[in-house]
Amino acid sequence: MNRIEQRFADLKARGESAFIPYITGGDPSLAQTKAIVLALEAAGADVIELGVPFSDPVGDGPTIQEASQRALAAGTSPQKMLALVADLRKETEVPLLLFSYYNPIIAYGVEAFVKDAAAAGADGILCVDLPPEEADAYKATLDASGLCSVFLTAPTTTNERLAIIGKQCSGFVYYISRLGVTGAREDLVTDLKQAVDRIKTHTQKPVAVGFGISKPEHAREVGGLAEGVVVGSAIVKLIGETGDTPELAERVRTFAQPLAEAAKAAAAPA
Repeated sequence: MNRIEQRFADLKARGESAFIPYITGGDPSLAQTKAIVLALEAAGADVIELGVPFSDPVGDGPTIQEASQRALAAGTSPQKMLALVADLRKETEVPLLLFSYYNPIIAYGVEAFVKDAAAAGADGILCVDLPPEEADAYKATLDASGLCSVFLTAPTTTNERLAIIGKQCSGFVYYISRLGVTGAREDLVTDLKQAVDRIKTHTQKPVAVGFGISKPEHAREVGGLAEGVVVGSAIVKLIGETGDTPELAERVRTFAQPLAEAAKAAAAPA
């Protein structure tokens, strides 16, 4: 059981949902990313998604696309991302999930990337655009290195495909609650409970919900329905607006803490 699996087991025992923030690695710099990870842990993050910047992030909206461009312009690479993970492991045991498109992993070499990620101290990989039907060899490589393999499911995912995703996932299943690209929203979708319940009929893995969550009231609602609450674009937007300034990490911590508290309180036992 790696850090991600252990964290979900611990949260289940306490009757709490996980707060899972996403940030783009290297935005605005690798040094700031390290400070932000530690700030998010202090705010109550249970698992942190570290985005590996990519030049063509077709599943992401403008906020995260722009963050990837900033990170690439700053010289961030997969190799530097793994070095960052290794550096973080000197100071924290917070579960770290690498969030990447398949192209950078192929360019690095799948087996080499997985091996180096595990050696650096990563706990899993979420590969955005790798179809789970074609991921047997990839998943076997992650399994052999003790890394979780996380896949996405969407409102349009068929029951047949949900069963495949449930089998291929370890750690948790990531449910995209909206069609389209990433981005903060004012309101949540209305059929969230039914969607999460349907996923749970096809897998025993924890379910984390993302896409559009930006406020504590969102986190509280989602935390009452699923085992995990993912917040990405709202945090990335704040990073972009604040820029490479001394107060960046503290601003992120201040923003994230109420979200973490709401997510955990929602599912806390009476």
